[in-house]
Amino acid sequence: MKRTHLATAAAITAAVLTLGACSNGGPGGGAADSDGGSVSYTDTPEPGGTVRVLQNADFSYLDPARGFDGGVNNFYRLVYRTLTTPAPGNSDDPSAIVPDLATDLGTPSEDGLSWTFTLREGVRFEDGTPITSADVKFGVSRAWDPEIGIGSPYARQVIDAPEGYEGPYRSGPLDTIETPDERTIVFHLREPYPEFGSVVAQNSFVPFPEGTGAGDEFINDIIASGPYRLDSYTPGSEIQLVRNEEWDPETDEVRAAYPDRWEFVIGLDPATIDERLLAGQGADANAISLTIQPATLPRVQTPQLQDRLQRMEGICQTYMGLNTTREPFDDVRVRQAINYAVDRAAVQNASGGTQFADISTTILPATVAGYREYDLYPSEGHRGDPEAARALLEEAGYGDGFEMTLDIRSQPKMRAQAEAIQQSLEPLGIDIELNVIDVSSYYETIGTPALQHDAAITGWCPDWASSASTFLPPLFDGRGITEVGNPNLAQLNDENINARIDEIRAMTDLDAANEQWGLLDEEIMELAPIVPLAVESGITLPGENITGIYANPGSASGGIDFVLVGLRDPERG
Repeated sequence: MKRTHLATAAAITAAVLTLGACSNGGPGGGAADSDGGSVSYTDTPEPGGTVRVLQNADFSYLDPARGFDGGVNNFYRLVYRTLTTPAPGNSDDPSAIVPDLATDLGTPSEDGLSWTFTLREGVRFEDGTPITSADVKFGVSRAWDPEIGIGSPYARQVIDAPEGYEGPYRSGPLDTIETPDERTIVFHLREPYPEFGSVVAQNSFVPFPEGTGAGDEFINDIIASGPYRLDSYTPGSEIQLVRNEEWDPETDEVRAAYPDRWEFVIGLDPATIDERLLAGQGADANAISLTIQPATLPRVQTPQLQDRLQRMEGICQTYMGLNTTREPFDDVRVRQAINYAVDRAAVQNASGGTQFADISTTILPATVAGYREYDLYPSEGHRGDPEAARALLEEAGYGDGFEMTLDIRSQPKMRAQAEAIQQSLEPLGIDIELNVIDVSSYYETIGTPALQHDAAITGWCPDWASSASTFLPPLFDGRGITEVGNPNLAQLNDENINARIDEIRAMTDLDAANEQWGLLDEEIMELAPIVPLAVESGITLPGENITGIYANPGSASGGIDFVLVGLRDPERG
């Protein structure tokens, strides 16, 4: 089915969906109360108390100029603000971008080459200092620092900056961002960019006081502009957030900030997390996690546990990037052969089965505007076509196979996915060595071309779901390849693809542009720089005292939108 508009997807993902096979509730689900009824997980929380988040891995970075992965984005929403931001998950359109620090979504000039934003009155840092346009300018200029600015690439790609500019610490202020007064900021762009009001919702647009954040200053500490500030951080162990008393709720239409505290418990074995959530004892009644493990699902048999299950539709694409600069993946026939050979059904099973993952044959997930359905490398039941693959390999001179190294994260599910791919390719004589990398440093490692191997299993989420421009250009525009923080893992640099990206980006009719992005999706897959694998969903088992559970397709993770979460009874636990 062809989609050039997001209305259907937004309706699907507007709230957390319960598992239809094991729930008697509607969207949001419910837990049985003491009278045998059902308690909605979308009830409005009471202010106060501590919400606990149980997780296996640490966040990539507390510094928003460095972090650029779905795992950290919801955390950033608690402690930072940007000019605009994704709407809260209970909005009429949770895929929308809405004003945050700014009073509106910005005003472009007539030629589209500059955008002006006005800051709200009364916004302050955690020390009470007013947030000014100069602080926003300084914060975003950090994105050009070659060591710090390894996160979101949009500022560097879109804002006009002098050649060789390296951020405020090395090159000084960025003159193409003007601050005529304390509440007005003007960005000058390289070329018109109709979606710039969404660009400024990126983490790299977090304001910071001028002169702060050099080197590793924000590795273990931060300066908050959101409703919570950092109380303590023990890397790999825990993060404690407390209320930022300088945050004024009258200036913030997105963050409800119900709890007094957030406690992130890090480094737990996934099976341990599930056991604690199943038991729900003590403070774990106030706990949430990203997802339960597939092996846990059959154990949830009692009606009370079944009613607690919450399924969040996936918005992120899991894929295997093929390094087109390394032999034999510099040959398109080899890349196409891999696409034919991979048993996607086995990868789906390794991901937890049909309730945890939907098989992908396209680059864009169905929840992203511009999605269109196609399959260039079909096979019966998506189990792979080794004969079609073998024919291409023989044509390319690799009929006897070859050896390759596959980068994966150090998590059981990722290893299972990799092993499914190993088994798919083994009959073709392709011997895969797994290179296991720690989760907290994985994206930094594979985003450094000098450290990349032949392939990597990773994922990509839309930075705003209303346009495919956040999917295809970052992953496949060869002019955006960088020495660090490189999102183009395939290192594809095709002149025709680059030209098509420019052509579509210049379109001011966003619906028409999204239709063209969908066509470009298929054009890119003819070059087979990646192997689409699955769109993974999360299934969570929140504690009985938790409520305010909504998914947020606009948060670049699709997980629980932290800004709405709280407790039914703040005194419990």
